[in-house]
Amino acid sequence: MTGRPRARPVAGVDGCRAGWVVATVLPVQRAAWRSEDPQGHVEVEVIRDFSELTRRIAAGELDVATVDIPIGLSEGGARACDRAARSMLGPRRSSVFPAPARAVLGAVTYEEACARSEAASGKRISKQLFNILPKIREADEALARRPATRDRIFESSPELSFAVLAGAPLRANKHTAAGRAERLEALRHGLPDVEAAAIATPSGAQADDVLDALAGAWTARRVVAGTHLVLGGDVDSTGRPMTVTV
Repeated sequence: MTGRPRARPVAGVDGCRAGWVVATVLPVQRAAWRSEDPQGHVEVEVIRDFSELTRRIAAGELDVATVDIPIGLSEGGARACDRAARSMLGPRRSSVFPAPARAVLGAVTYEEACARSEAASGKRISKQLFNILPKIREADEALARRPATRDRIFESSPELSFAVLAGAPLRANKHTAAGRAERLEALRHGLPDVEAAAIATPSGAQADDVLDALAGAWTARRVVAGTHLVLGGDVDSTGRPMTVTV
């Protein structure tokens, strides 16, 4: 007797001090699985290396993942997906950092990164962007080692996910108590057990890291269901899409 196909988990991923926060949940079940629990359970953990995420995708342990990190990088100039994301976010547009040009990835110091950026795009980069450059480089290298995972790992923006969940851009900064409460309230509409998952912050992560990863898990569910939005559409020199998935 042939059993019903089992859904594979999906994940939302956000960078944190100790590595990467991964929020894992089953997708919303398709018609064939309606007799099963349609919600499932959210699990939150910290993994040290991005290569562990690509390994899980390649091994079939995860179906898809969304990641709050630039994936497709231009040779110079702003990405269309970043412009579209900032336009959608309106008053919270500053939460979307413009992705660096690919040449910036090899920079060691801030001044070198700014020089490389100016040569490629005519603009320096911010200190905030430089601080996450090691994460962007780590993800880029891991994806290069496992190119087959490219079609299952999507760049996302937690602030855009929260805006879609809430019906409008959120008002408060995510680093404040009001901002965390606002994001948790938005997530209650889209994920199971979200209060418990948000409270159980793993070692090496902050509360806002967990909330961002949970928003990414909700977006990953939308990818599997085919209800997601895609901003942008260009492809970079490595063949990776320069898009933001919501």
